[in-house]
Amino acid sequence: MSKWAGFVAALLITIGLATPAQAAEPAASVTAVQVTGPVAQRFTLVVLGDGYTAAEQPKFFADVQRHVSTLWSLEPFKSYRSYFNVYAVSIASPESGVDCDPSLDAPTKDTPLNMGFWGGCNAGSVQRLLTVDDDAAQRYADLVPGTTRANRQILALANSGTYGGAGGTYATASGGNALSALISPHELGHSLGGLDDEYDYYARNVPGGAYEGGEPDSIHHTLLTTRQMRDQHAKWYRWLGEPSESGGTIDRFEGGLYTQTGVWRPSKHSMMKTLGYAFDQVGRERMTQRISAKVPLISGGTPAGTIGADRVVWVRTMHPVGHRLDVTWTLDGKALPGRDALDLRQAHVKPGKHTLTAKVTDPTPFVRDPAVRPTATRTWTVDTAVVTPPATGPAVEGSTPTVQPVGGKDVVYVETGEPTGAIPPVRWTLDGKPAGSGPDFALDESHGTHRLTATTGGTTLTWTVDAAGPTTTAELPPAEDNVFHGSFTMRLTASDGMPEFRVDGDGWHKYYGWPTDPNAPYLFTPRGTEIDGLAYGNLGSGGLTVSPFSDRTPGYGRHRVEYRSIDAAGNVGPTRSFVVTLLP
Repeated sequence: MSKWAGFVAALLITIGLATPAQAAEPAASVTAVQVTGPVAQRFTLVVLGDGYTAAEQPKFFADVQRHVSTLWSLEPFKSYRSYFNVYAVSIASPESGVDCDPSLDAPTKDTPLNMGFWGGCNAGSVQRLLTVDDDAAQRYADLVPGTTRANRQILALANSGTYGGAGGTYATASGGNALSALISPHELGHSLGGLDDEYDYYARNVPGGAYEGGEPDSIHHTLLTTRQMRDQHAKWYRWLGEPSESGGTIDRFEGGLYTQTGVWRPSKHSMMKTLGYAFDQVGRERMTQRISAKVPLISGGTPAGTIGADRVVWVRTMHPVGHRLDVTWTLDGKALPGRDALDLRQAHVKPGKHTLTAKVTDPTPFVRDPAVRPTATRTWTVDTAVVTPPATGPAVEGSTPTVQPVGGKDVVYVETGEPTGAIPPVRWTLDGKPAGSGPDFALDESHGTHRLTATTGGTTLTWTVDAAGPTTTAELPPAEDNVFHGSFTMRLTASDGMPEFRVDGDGWHKYYGWPTDPNAPYLFTPRGTEIDGLAYGNLGSGGLTVSPFSDRTPGYGRHRVEYRSIDAAGNVGPTRSFVVTLLP
């Protein structure tokens, strides 16, 4: 079993059977896939299954595992997965499959969520548009305790191997297609991030026309030139000229919003244009903003109000996987030292009333626009006439989960109780050796497996630190000096985790096998192989996946292919490479 599988399997805890509001609907089983904190302090991803019969529920959970694992390998989900709780709602469908799959004349199926391709069997739609009954999805999502429309995101998986998805109010994706786990983050880009498609077509194989509207509302489409963006401080001007996370440079590339000309996007290809690539910086910034807005950055601590000056004041923050949030304390505008707790007795507060403020800011480099940088504040009135009664609490109120390994670069935290008279010390050891004290510990390990402990108030927590990056092997057909004629294949196998590759220094691209078969190797050709209206494996200009009608130079000649893997703990394995020569 890979760590990806073990990571999810270890957390699958069935809460129990529940019946939706409409009693005639099939009962469902709610299973906790990942729980990082109280539901009121987390953003909940609710994964629903449709068209999976009772006998096919193991397939549903395997599909959930694959989709969630892929999500955590992509930024910003990778860095902020600790902000999420994940629940799977398994529903035994009367029939297997979904409507109009794969064609309009395919039979409709009796399924709880009424999912269907072709926009719900609409002849005027496109095959890939996979819809869901919103009301039914809402009723089943309501079965997850404590969640509401405001603090959850629904992802509905259809029991299908056909490519498809949608990103309206709720995200949908086919569960079993080779590309399906990459459909989910793209559709969440729509549903959660409010991002738009960067396609140069609406119906595949039919070139989009010219954009004829005004300046788009879309944050990642524009009519402006790069100079105008800089002069006007508009759109993605803060990112211009930087290497794009999805390959190439952040600049201005024509095409998007289903049109070929007259509108421009930031990157040559990104998650919103081509599945397999990362979100570029513009999309990643928006996704970081939207994820952070779904949780309280200040998740607990001393309630706002009037307090005495004879006490410790607490503020609890969210905890990204690999970095700390900044906490700044001020008393009447004057900065005071402190992190998650401030002992006002050390501040020598003068008699009277004063204003104490804690400001929490996320210093992530993923966000450059100060207007959207995740920030929260809490304010108290400090009245020296108030006498604080003593208060204690449990030794530990919360922590980084201990049930799965943490990564070699993670920041591991412990939240103690919140006594008013002292700040309980937390002492850390790494591999049995003292490693300091404080509310969290920033790991900096690059190799091997380690043991991390935190001790406070007589309680000791233990984590396994997995700092061993996964290895990846590449399998090519036999050929002298790696010289191939017309095409060649590549199969990537990771010792653990999710493989990815890039060609000639372009953006990293997730390895998924082949669009028609996840177990088949990836096929490279000079201009790509057309499948369902897209050309895959293109070594020519334009990227690995392009529209068949796009102009591109055939990719003959010498190419360097790099490959690596990312494991469940977030470790990135070593990058290896090979060089091939493709001849006609």
